[in-house]
Amino acid sequence: MIDILNILLLLFLIVCAVGVAYIRDLLSAVILFSSFGLIMAIIWQQLSAPDVAMVEAALGTGVISLLLIAAISKTRRTE
Repeated sequence: MIDILNILLLLFLIVCAVGVAYIRDLLSAVILFSSFGLIMAIIWQQLSAPDVAMVEAALGTGVISLLLIAAISKTRRTE
């Protein structure tokens, strides 16, 4: 059961990484990037590294996502 969970987490991680690289909308890319960080935190927890998982969840999902959203809000969309 754990092996299936790990495989699903890795597949979702790959989908998030490819999605961030190819998506055109910046806000959607930030949302995918934050989900990438959350999945990485879960994977670190599965690898018995709770300290790394907590840092990844706090920085990779929380702080960096807020900073990127703040940077996007300061820009204008020109078409």
